[in-house]
Amino acid sequence: MRKLKPSAGLLLAGTLACITVQAQQSTIVSGSVKSGKTNEAISAVSVTIKGGTTGTFTDDKGNFRFTTVQKPPFTLVISSVGYATREVAFTGAGQVVNVDLEQSFTLGDEVVVAASRVPERILESPVSIERVGPAAIRNAATPSYYDLLTNLKGVDVVSASFTFRSVGTRGFNVSGNSRLNQLVDGMDNQAPGLNFSVGSVGGLTELDVENMELLPGASSALYGSGGMNGTVLINSKNPFKYQGLSFQVKTGLNHIDGKQRPRSTFHDWSLRWADKLSEKFAFKIGAQFVQAQDWLANQSDNYLRPPTPGAPSPNGGVIPGSRTTDPNYDGVNVYGDETSQNISQIANSVFAAAGLPSVFLAGSGAFLAANPTLNIAGYNAFLAGALGAPTANALIAAGVNNILFGAGRNYYNNQYVSRTGYAEKDVINPTTVNVKLSGALHYKLSDNTEASFAVNYGTGNSVYTGSDRYSLKDLRIAQFRLELKSKNWFLRAYTTHENAGSTFNATITTRLFNEAWKPSTAWYPQYLAAYAAMRDAGMANIDAHNAARGFADAGRPTGNIGQTALFQKVASTPISQGGGLFLDESRLNVFEGQYNLTNDLGLNKTGTEFLVGASSRQFVLNSQGTIFADTAGRIKINEVGAYAQLSQKFFGDVLKLSVSGRYDKNTNFKGRFTPRATAVLKLAQDHNIRASYQQAYRFPTTQNQWINLTIGGGTRLMGGLSQLRDFYKFSTNPVYTPESVGAFGASVVGGSPNTGLLVQQNFGEFKAESMRSFEVGYKGLIARKLLIDVYAYWAKYRDFLSSVNAIQARVPVSAGGSFTDLLDASKRIAYSIAVNTPGDVKTSGWGASVDWLLGRNYTLGANLYHDEIGDLPAGFVSYFNTPKYRANLMFGNSGLGKSAKWGFNVVYRYVDGFRYEGSFAVGQLPSNGQLDAVISYKCPSIKSLIKVGGTNIFNSYYRTAFGSPEIGGLYYISFGYNVF
Repeated sequence: MRKLKPSAGLLLAGTLACITVQAQQSTIVSGSVKSGKTNEAISAVSVTIKGGTTGTFTDDKGNFRFTTVQKPPFTLVISSVGYATREVAFTGAGQVVNVDLEQSFTLGDEVVVAASRVPERILESPVSIERVGPAAIRNAATPSYYDLLTNLKGVDVVSASFTFRSVGTRGFNVSGNSRLNQLVDGMDNQAPGLNFSVGSVGGLTELDVENMELLPGASSALYGSGGMNGTVLINSKNPFKYQGLSFQVKTGLNHIDGKQRPRSTFHDWSLRWADKLSEKFAFKIGAQFVQAQDWLANQSDNYLRPPTPGAPSPNGGVIPGSRTTDPNYDGVNVYGDETSQNISQIANSVFAAAGLPSVFLAGSGAFLAANPTLNIAGYNAFLAGALGAPTANALIAAGVNNILFGAGRNYYNNQYVSRTGYAEKDVINPTTVNVKLSGALHYKLSDNTEASFAVNYGTGNSVYTGSDRYSLKDLRIAQFRLELKSKNWFLRAYTTHENAGSTFNATITTRLFNEAWKPSTAWYPQYLAAYAAMRDAGMANIDAHNAARGFADAGRPTGNIGQTALFQKVASTPISQGGGLFLDESRLNVFEGQYNLTNDLGLNKTGTEFLVGASSRQFVLNSQGTIFADTAGRIKINEVGAYAQLSQKFFGDVLKLSVSGRYDKNTNFKGRFTPRATAVLKLAQDHNIRASYQQAYRFPTTQNQWINLTIGGGTRLMGGLSQLRDFYKFSTNPVYTPESVGAFGASVVGGSPNTGLLVQQNFGEFKAESMRSFEVGYKGLIARKLLIDVYAYWAKYRDFLSSVNAIQARVPVSAGGSFTDLLDASKRIAYSIAVNTPGDVKTSGWGASVDWLLGRNYTLGANLYHDEIGDLPAGFVSYFNTPKYRANLMFGNSGLGKSAKWGFNVVYRYVDGFRYEGSFAVGQLPSNGQLDAVISYKCPSIKSLIKVGGTNIFNSYYRTAFGSPEIGGLYYISFGYNVF
């Protein structure tokens, strides 16, 4: 020990000496930044040493402080978006740098990353791109940052409920769009089981969003399968840059006219706290609570669903009629009335159950034909004589006598009759709730390298429109991310966990509720018996149907059945056990990285840029048989991919050419290579022409592959993988096209059954969908005040992912079944099967926008865009859900008055009428226009912002999808602290 003491002392002395020397060599740089016009502190201002990376950001009080080993004098660069950059000389320790920044409203200087996966000016992007910055989010005339996407050029939005919005570009869009990536801080924001983004239900809280970038069109070459028609990047605020406590309280009203629901309140409360504990370590936490009474899906149009003969399209369509004029009425947003039966077949099943021989049935029919004026009372006497009094009395007590009489009089005539349904307001809880929690730890390993661990969690209630309407109840989405990021590279690992909670299929649950209250085996015979009695009493046909429905519905629960114990029992029983509940706990695990090799290889000296990246993804499907074919255990789907991009500048920076390529392989599909080539030509400073050729693809979604779900109309949705067709024995019990089954049925009704009319549905190889696209565009800035952007594109799709309908008898003919079973809903299975549609599909479109700084902080913006689809194969459902023309007009001011404290923003949106094709419903949507507006007032002394605004302020109801809710006006006031 004695020998160690001198050594330890020397070590300690040496360490202290090193620390002392380092302290002597370190220089503390500190100061503050304020607005030159309002004298208010400016947060999140970058303060760096010129020519290096050492620096920091101002905190929420406008102050900054950092330590550097660089010896003064040196120059500080002080910059922030919306302000003119200043350079200040720092001469030595003890100097306090206090700087005033002047506002500088410029266009085209925004830096984007989405277009090339590297930072570049938006003016020099090689493809079309849109950006929403923090100022736009702060001054938005919308209640949510996510709603701002609606105002961007080329964007279509489908709103399935208050909080569930799906974004699409270039034509193809549905509720739950799987053709567009949504990445939050680099993480795919899709729900792994649903296989599409759930809008803003999960992800970032509003106060933690720094910016959004939208890349319309093909982006598979850099972002993989989900980027077939675009990519959205949503980026959060780094706690090193944005510090302090922020909160926002927003409250308002909707349903002000009481048309859908009673007038109700809207609440949106947000909180964010971030702090830099040292120059190395920072953290942030956030929370948001949203509550409102949802918009109501209330379309009562009569809908004919396949495989019922005569459906207007493969996905059905609207036909004339109402509940009182059509016995087979099926309301678009009426649930439970999807149960439909041919009452002639019901009559036959009643006779079979009663044990009545065919000889007697023939004799009964002949007797009634010979006595056309005989009534039911007289027919009862015939029964007593033919079958004996005890048997006749039993048939009379059961109502079978009336049904025999009705069949003999040909009252039923192969008429389809549906059960009585319930409106959505009586089935789904109208309260939408969304709770989001987030947090992150950040640690700087060096000036250029930062490690972070982040968690985003969202839960709540919403409504989603798929093949049915789904009540998303207690849905939970959690994402966990670990990232190591440097100036030229990053490594990222994250996992997404989905839990469907108490989510249920509202359509099928209501059907099962009807059955639980009174089974169809009892309801239909009662209906038939009453109908025959009413007809015999001289009632007109439709009046007799309505009276019979009233008789069969006697004692039927009414009002808000969603709150009844019986409904909740059905809704809480898993689908696999005969209820409507989903049990989805699927996961997505991802590891990815990217390296920009430009500096390491010395390529920057020649204007060359080269980057590479790779990713590995695994879907783990776990629905316990309620969505997927996973009753035997979890299903795993693996995807691996790699990409590279090479860019070269020519003639200085006059011409920039880039080529990109990506290869991906999925467990169930062949590998895909997707290239991209782009060119940007500088005509003059801030005037660029761009051109690009891109290929894109998308692997079939997890649901396209493995779904195995019976929906409200009784149709089984089935994935396109051959394993499922083998499971349902398509090879030994063929499935037939609905059209051929309809033709066969007509031959049966005509008395000459012809099985030769039946056509088997064939299935080819199930493949990834692919697309080729060419785009040209121009973006130019005139006098630093007028920004013009125009584009045009042409695209061709191949192996388009769609679905076909097919019908299969439950019992094969080879096992004793009959071809006529294909005509009986109780003896057949109807399928909707994911397939690739043969032939090519062409689309094209264009868009144009202007942004104009008018002076005195006034801004004017406008955009107009157009998309169209070419000729389609017969029976093809494209889901090309977009109007031909859409336009947005924006006018605002972010600093009115002498002290620039007032502001306003007005946005008008116009949408052409168009035909909407969804798996839930198909129909025409009328043109519509909405006006959003907001007035704001800044309170610099307390760092606060007050806003009063509204969306669709004239309360003109509109729909974004056929069968989705009518959206009315929303009016709100908000108070935000430290939101600048």
